[in-house]
Amino acid sequence: MLVAFEGIDGSGKGTQAHRLHERLVSSGRRAELISFPRYESTLFGKAVGEFLNGRFGSLSEVNPFLVSLLYAGDRFESRDFLKAALDNNDVVVLDRYVASNMAHQGAKCTGDEHAEIVDWIEKIEYGLYEMPQPDLVFLLDLPAAEAQRLIEKKQARSYTEKKADLQEADAEYLESVRRAYLELSAASDRWQTIDLCRDNAVRPVDEIGEAIWERLSEFSAK
Repeated sequence: MLVAFEGIDGSGKGTQAHRLHERLVSSGRRAELISFPRYESTLFGKAVGEFLNGRFGSLSEVNPFLVSLLYAGDRFESRDFLKAALDNNDVVVLDRYVASNMAHQGAKCTGDEHAEIVDWIEKIEYGLYEMPQPDLVFLLDLPAAEAQRLIEKKQARSYTEKKADLQEADAEYLESVRRAYLELSAASDRWQTIDLCRDNAVRPVDEIGEAIWERLSEFSAK
């Protein structure tokens, strides 16, 4: 089974992906955790890190169709690694995957161009590059304002010395990405949306983890 975690920056994808991986292993299943982009492992992953650090210009200066190729290239370089993980495990957990590319680049486009770039990414990653499709996608849904507050608490990342990268620093952009994610989720029965807020407060990490485990268990029982 291939399980992907998606959501805007600051939504806790890495935390919940790690917790799910640990719980799967503790339950006796063979599982592996992979995070995308693979900043330090692939040529394109390093280029993504440079893009997020502003080397190629601001978000509005770099064409999203071209940016999408960096993220897709990182996964293409990782395809054999991912397929081997699937062959050798019961479950592979992904911290971000193809839908992340669709949501982030789609958020920079409007009207017909939005649908065009989502279709473009799908054809490249799943069609041309033949990346495995996820069986289940968890969307961790969080308003941009809350996400930015949590981003402030993040530890240093390998690809940047900044507190927030180009995408994380732009609240309006993050909210556009959130809307793009919700649109993707509504269009597929492979997606499960987990609301991270209740009564104007972010739910405890353990509570969110339990909701994810319950939904995974329900899916596996089908």
